[in-house]
Amino acid sequence: MKASIIMGSDSDWPVLKPGYDLLKQFGIEAEVVVASAHRTPAKVKEIVTTAPERGVGAFISAAGAAAHLGGVIASYTTLPVIGVPINATSLNGMDALLSTVQMPSGIPVATMSINGAKNAAIFIAEIFALSDKDIKEKLVKYREKMVSDVEAKAKRVEQQLNKD
Repeated sequence: MKASIIMGSDSDWPVLKPGYDLLKQFGIEAEVVVASAHRTPAKVKEIVTTAPERGVGAFISAAGAAAHLGGVIASYTTLPVIGVPINATSLNGMDALLSTVQMPSGIPVATMSINGAKNAAIFIAEIFALSDKDIKEKLVKYREKMVSDVEAKAKRVEQQLNKD
């Protein structure tokens, strides 16, 4: 299975690239597409409705401002859709967050934090890990590394305190 990352604008890519890189780290292939819910709705529909043929198992949707992209994607599929609100306006992403999270009953979009592409990638890995032992093992190792990284940081702070 692979993920489909759909962003409303190419300006969203710097926010999404760390999530894309994390998907690759977990061994998950990802397609990356720029398509707008408002400016290219036919393209969005085509990408979503043909996704199963391409082996897509879940979507990451990223958009700023009104952020309707996640809802439009979800309206065309029963595959999981994970929304990443983008900080793209003077409202610091709150408009995108509220637009993404306030979906009508029956058309869910799992919503990450503003600019939360890495968590979206981890969430897809968790979904795929339900049926893929290799991804599950990589997730366990990823979590173990997080623990050791925090312990190393704590040790550095403790050493600095002991010097003072």
